[in-house]
Amino acid sequence: MAEVLVYVDHADGAVRKPTLELLTLARRIGEPVAVALGAGAADTAAVLAEHGAVKVLTADAPEFTEYLVVPKVDALQAAYEAVSPAAVLVPSSAEGKEIAARLAVRIGSGIITDAVDLEAGDEGPVATQAAFAASFTTKSRVSKGTPVITVKPNSAPVEAAPAARAVEALAVTFGALATGTKVVSRTPRESTGRPELTEAAIVVSGGRGVNGAENFGIIEALADSLGAAVGASRAAVDAGWYPHSNQVGQTGKSVSPQLYIASGISGAIQHRAGMQTSKTIVAINKDAEAPIFDLVDYGVVGDLFSVVPQLTDEIKARKG
Repeated sequence: MAEVLVYVDHADGAVRKPTLELLTLARRIGEPVAVALGAGAADTAAVLAEHGAVKVLTADAPEFTEYLVVPKVDALQAAYEAVSPAAVLVPSSAEGKEIAARLAVRIGSGIITDAVDLEAGDEGPVATQAAFAASFTTKSRVSKGTPVITVKPNSAPVEAAPAARAVEALAVTFGALATGTKVVSRTPRESTGRPELTEAAIVVSGGRGVNGAENFGIIEALADSLGAAVGASRAAVDAGWYPHSNQVGQTGKSVSPQLYIASGISGAIQHRAGMQTSKTIVAINKDAEAPIFDLVDYGVVGDLFSVVPQLTDEIKARKG
């Protein structure tokens, strides 16, 4: 069976969930070979093997942390040349899509971004995408070269499939462009204790109807009762009620959780573009004619300041 390269997203050896999802998808089309780079890369091997990686290629060098993107592309290209894979899968983060695009240009291949599903086809892997603000679902395949595909988080279940753990050092030669953009400082993001927005299984978002930064506490309380991430509409972010890093929408982040709860959000196309592929959508809005209700699985017509606290209390009561 052909091998499939999977780029590993990890933090000092702790593998992030989207990578484990990629391993599930990779097994549909071949044997996953994981590529882990940077500090702690070798520590990822056990988890990756537990989820189906037949081989883990690792490399660590200061270039991976001291410079932006290009050293990682150099390494992924080295892995591609060593393995000659049937496809290359990369998580659909901002950095992941840049790495994938640069790799595709270098190896002369087509690229598919933001896939939400993947299956084997007679002429190569077939990727499912949500197009035009998720109004249409398309199936695509690369017609030239080795497919480079980025996959959105929460697109596949994480399934354990233990494989023989083989760890090999990846020889990487950095090109002249690798040191072109240097990282001169880093400021750690303050932890909220909540899951990463784009990776969360549940997202609770607030919009214009929240009516002020001081009221986002009820959105946060509901999210915390569910172990969810907190999102916000563009209107709420533009008003300064919540950070831009939490914006869901066409000009913010795209999410695809198992459950999306929209509170006080009308459902403008800009917002829908960022959450329409969610598996189950619930909306709370006092306007029965709000466009969001055309999209939802469950809708509550009511004042969010009454509904959301009641929902939070009920969830807490059921959890005991």
